[in-house]
Amino acid sequence: MNCSPISPATPTVVRLRPQSHFVKYKSIWLQIVFGILSIGLIPTLTARPSLSAERLTISYGVVARSIPINSLETYAKTGKVDDELAAYVQYAGKEQLNQLRQFLLTPIPLKAVEVSQFLYTPIGERLLDNLGEVVQQESGISGFYAIRAALILAAADPQKLTLLNVLRKFPSRTITINLVRSLEIAEAFQKLVNQTQQAIALINQQSSTDTGTTSKLENALMTNLSKPGKFSHQKRAIILNDTSRNRTFPADIYLPDISSPRPVIVISHGLGSDRTSYAYLAEYLVSYGFVVAVPEHPGSDAKQLQALLSGRAAEVTGPREFIDRPLDVKYLLNQLSNLSKSDPAYKGRLNLEQVGVVGQSFGGYTALALAGAPIDFKQLAKDCPPSPDTANLSLLLQCLAFSLPESTTSNLSDSRVKVAIAINPIDSSVLGQASLSQIKIPIMMMASSVDTVAPALPEQIQPFTWLTTPNKYLALINGGTHFSTIGESQTSGVPVPEQVIGASPALAQRYVRVLSLPFFQTYLANEQSYRRYLSANYVNAISQQPLPLSLVETLSLKSSSVNYPHSHEVYSVQPTIFVNSVKHKQ
Repeated sequence: MNCSPISPATPTVVRLRPQSHFVKYKSIWLQIVFGILSIGLIPTLTARPSLSAERLTISYGVVARSIPINSLETYAKTGKVDDELAAYVQYAGKEQLNQLRQFLLTPIPLKAVEVSQFLYTPIGERLLDNLGEVVQQESGISGFYAIRAALILAAADPQKLTLLNVLRKFPSRTITINLVRSLEIAEAFQKLVNQTQQAIALINQQSSTDTGTTSKLENALMTNLSKPGKFSHQKRAIILNDTSRNRTFPADIYLPDISSPRPVIVISHGLGSDRTSYAYLAEYLVSYGFVVAVPEHPGSDAKQLQALLSGRAAEVTGPREFIDRPLDVKYLLNQLSNLSKSDPAYKGRLNLEQVGVVGQSFGGYTALALAGAPIDFKQLAKDCPPSPDTANLSLLLQCLAFSLPESTTSNLSDSRVKVAIAINPIDSSVLGQASLSQIKIPIMMMASSVDTVAPALPEQIQPFTWLTTPNKYLALINGGTHFSTIGESQTSGVPVPEQVIGASPALAQRYVRVLSLPFFQTYLANEQSYRRYLSANYVNAISQQPLPLSLVETLSLKSSSVNYPHSHEVYSVQPTIFVNSVKHKQ
């Protein structure tokens, strides 16, 4: 972000260049909002503040310039530029100004109770602390309380929660934007964006290079994996009661109509979701003969989120969930073992020594923990609390694990788990390099290039390089978001706008199906004929707009001038990024 030198004679202006993330990437900022709400969501204020904002002031040291809120409101609602706003809009193009109008007026479908409940959680208050450094009241007073009041009151207003309404509800005559802090945060964010784009460009370039042995003719002769398999199935719901943890939770078991023992795949949902959000994947995998078990994790599921939103819970999730989630899967496998011995419906149909796990977001962490990556308290000590400049929202969740007693986290892996898929996982601090390098089984990571909740570079791309297991894959959904692969849930939660979900979620979900099947067939069911589908050649053949797909097997982030700092403010890997591919290993 560039800014002309400021003097008393010239207005303070943040130029709305095409690179301006405030304007151009409106959908990304909305994803950040809903990403925050997916990592956690918001007592309720009913009294109107005695003051309401009249001017928006941009402060740069001792120099300040301001814009009347009325001018912004008139422009947003009518498109008319008055004399006071004219000095600023001259620096922006027509397209950027139209996007600014939309950004000011775009409603966020949240109610006052929901917003309030989230903003009074530890994660919400941490975000307000950071935001209060940038958005301030008069005399440089932190905007912590004023921002919280404005958000709650705007959500309660009939005109709904919009940026313009938040400005109107701000309980101070003047809203001061600390331009110095804004530019510092913007610079850190821009560096992360630039470095992510470089890594993504090279991954795409490598994936598009036909270095494999599969010919185009062979690709054409391959089975269409997007179609369901030949097996019908039965779906059974069970209730699990782990008395040792005082934890009761449901699970859905998908049993293919096969009498011989079949490998078992467990699907772990993300935070604020439920066991139905990946039902599309469970139904697909069972049609190819896998037994699929989908537990629901109490304390980090949709019911927990609903309890928070309705005022019946005080937190998004507790630190204990970093332990309980892997233990849920272990307990589920134990109970399935018991059922296979006592229940005729299960007897002789489960191979519980060949287990695969797939998880998304918090479920991605769950899958990696079960695969052999322990919680890394040394890394958490370095990274927590996260820097105010961080663009990685997932650290707010990961740092919750730092309060856990180390003695309680020593037995989260499971030797029955032979392969794992982690979709948009959160792992950079709670696991870290020392932890991920301990995994010995085949791993597939899936990343989305426009993920603002668990950003691709710090949470998937760089962690992928820390894996030392010989059989590993990184799939990149270009244009995908944190929500692209999540299916429709039967439990109503926070409504997520289409622009936050992103383009063509059906295509993203198709990618999940056609990548997970050959991965599990090859490394779990030992069906080696599926190995050819795990190639950049095949991925290039099935890749479609608007979400082009890439696949690499190895990735190196190298720099001649720096070591690899585990900083979440800036990833100093910009000078050189190398991507190499290797042949599949046995």
